[in-house]
Amino acid sequence: MFESVTTQATKLAQATGDTRHSSGALARFWRMPAAIGGVIFILVEVLFVVFLPLVIPLDPYTSLPGYMSSGPIPGYPFGFDELGRDLFARIIYGGQVSLLVAFCATALSLIIGVPLGLVAGYFGGIIETIVMRFSDAFMAFPAMILILIFVSVAGQSITTLTIIMGVLSWPSFARLLHGRILSIREEEYIESARAVGTSNFIIICKYILPNSIAPVLVQATFAFSITMSIEAGLSFLGVGIKPPTASWGNILYAAKSISVLAYQPWVWLPAGAFFLATVFAVNFIGDGLRRALDPKSGR
Repeated sequence: MFESVTTQATKLAQATGDTRHSSGALARFWRMPAAIGGVIFILVEVLFVVFLPLVIPLDPYTSLPGYMSSGPIPGYPFGFDELGRDLFARIIYGGQVSLLVAFCATALSLIIGVPLGLVAGYFGGIIETIVMRFSDAFMAFPAMILILIFVSVAGQSITTLTIIMGVLSWPSFARLLHGRILSIREEEYIESARAVGTSNFIIICKYILPNSIAPVLVQATFAFSITMSIEAGLSFLGVGIKPPTASWGNILYAAKSISVLAYQPWVWLPAGAFFLATVFAVNFIGDGLRRALDPKSGR
């Protein structure tokens, strides 16, 4: 016998209710000191690097003669680099670049990976085969090698680096979402939605996505910190953000010299501290999201 409309409606209501655990997850998240500390740090840091140049005139490009590699002095708390440029200003503007590249690259990989993962997981068949084999092809080659090749061909720029890292990172999101949807698409509330004539688009947006997005959000935070690390590594190697544009990575490039590393800590230590603190803060947020969205994962 066919299920009654009332029974089907009850199952759909239960499915909608399953998505309401987000309020409980949020409450659990706010009870995690490390995660809250990470959120506060990131918010303060973003406000700092975005709005401080609007309040205080900072010049990250002009060289001051006679101050090459000089230590901190009044008005210049982080000293000067080898060209006599204000390191405090360069760290602030470098933070804008590093955070923007990481955010935009992660957002781009989500924009590509989430729809592909949804379509492959929900419809299956030939679409699933094409998307999964396509992601396998992307993951078959070392990402760093591909980035180096594309950067050498397309040139060093913020836009180029962001697009390349974003395009190469989508398979992890698509495969994660695909695997999650495989266990959801055969649930009774999905069958009930189909039975009452709900369109595939509505089913995906209203039932599939809200009940499968949690691990993707967690993965996004870790992808953000990984992208920051890749950008810093490329810039440290001299193939990332091209000077005179500042980024935390190319500021750290000065530490390649043993004399700078040993005797001029003001040149690299502040940028390194900001970078490490940001990566730790984002990872704390990601770990907090994981525990909040999956209480069974433990503490």
